[in-house]
Amino acid sequence: MRRRDFLAGFSSAAVVGQFPAVAQQSTMPLVGFLNSASAEAYAPRVRAFQQGLAETGFTEGRNVAVLYRWANERNEQVPALAADLVRRNVSAIAAGGTRSALAAKEATGSTPVIFHTVTDPVAAGLVTSLSRPTANLTGITSLGVEVGPKRLELMRELMPQNTAIALLINPTFPGSDGIADRLHSAAQILGLRLHVLKAAEESDFDAVFASATNLKPVALVVSTDPLFTGRSSQLAVMALRFGIPTIYQYREFAAAGGLLSYGESFTESYRLLGLYTGRILKGEKVADLPVQQSAKVELILNLKTAKALGLTVPPTLLARADEVIE
Repeated sequence: MRRRDFLAGFSSAAVVGQFPAVAQQSTMPLVGFLNSASAEAYAPRVRAFQQGLAETGFTEGRNVAVLYRWANERNEQVPALAADLVRRNVSAIAAGGTRSALAAKEATGSTPVIFHTVTDPVAAGLVTSLSRPTANLTGITSLGVEVGPKRLELMRELMPQNTAIALLINPTFPGSDGIADRLHSAAQILGLRLHVLKAAEESDFDAVFASATNLKPVALVVSTDPLFTGRSSQLAVMALRFGIPTIYQYREFAAAGGLLSYGESFTESYRLLGLYTGRILKGEKVADLPVQQSAKVELILNLKTAKALGLTVPPTLLARADEVIE
């Protein structure tokens, strides 16, 4: 059994074991937390979610109980986990990711569902309007898709002589085709040739990097997906080993040795997720809570990695970085 599977299972089992006692405390609401990734990979996001709850007056274990459900990247299990939360009569479901949100929507038409997604929630079929959500869903959407073209610009700025760029996507991720189309258009404007590489599971990584190496000189943009987020450190190490300048969305990637990260603050998004969940627990209606857009964007540059790759970072790029890792 993998360590993260054990930890995730332990986390869920611990909450399930407490459930009968919690159910007897009628004043303590029960919140379901649903995610297709693992507890280990998303630990900082969980802490941010708990912080958001605390800002509305709810402290886990004191006046709110949270029932965690992790699919450990076994996407086919997400619908069953969502249905289980509904059967346990949770007061609300906090769904991290598009898969989890769609599964929760399918599982219930009455329990409030608060989602976080990096895809357009209207295009994904979660809500019909950002300003006035209908039915039982609202949540937080990030700039995951919108800032994709900016990652191309950053790599072009760092490697101005390079004309080839590769995009890594998970073909099973909802919205991956739309992400690829958007970046194809952006690449044409920048005069870049975009090559789409696909990885649906960890075992595909070696082939992906080998393919990217054949395109040298090339830069790599990693698209958003729980598969990649949960393996930020591994992807960072592989990118350096293969000598491929690579950018991803989240800070964890650059902190683990990746060259650049540019995108939303994941912890800020999950704090907002907790904040909305707490407001609903306090009696606010889903229809009165418009879908929020997390606007905090961070540029993290790993200067040590840049030097290892033989890249000279333009002073203008260094000056714009929110954090430089040396």
